[in-house]
Amino acid sequence: MHFKMIVVFIEDEKTDAVMDAARKAGATGATVINNARGEGMTQSKTFFGLNLETQRDVILFLVEEHLSRHIIEEINKVGEFDDKPGTGIAFQIDVEDAVGVASQQAKLTDEVKEFL
Repeated sequence: MHFKMIVVFIEDEKTDAVMDAARKAGATGATVINNARGEGMTQSKTFFGLNLETQRDVILFLVEEHLSRHIIEEINKVGEFDDKPGTGIAFQIDVEDAVGVASQQAKLTDEVKEFL
């Protein structure tokens, strides 16, 4: 079984919605890293030295490769990445090897049989 890692940088108030959408699309779990900071093409605004940016989370999904495109599209819809600039970004990376996912493989094998 081959995996992809989907990395999502999202405003913290949308984290739960992104997690729910990814689960419905086939993701079996995620790791959330809180308190990330990002900066886009324009420099962030400050007020007397205090940053006015919204807080961001980083979400890491390890997903089966046949499900990855559908999952990332659902994340994009919920996160509104293409509709509202500056709301976040998501991308996927090939995973060469993974351990600790044996319990998920049985569930995923049934889900991806139609792709094989």
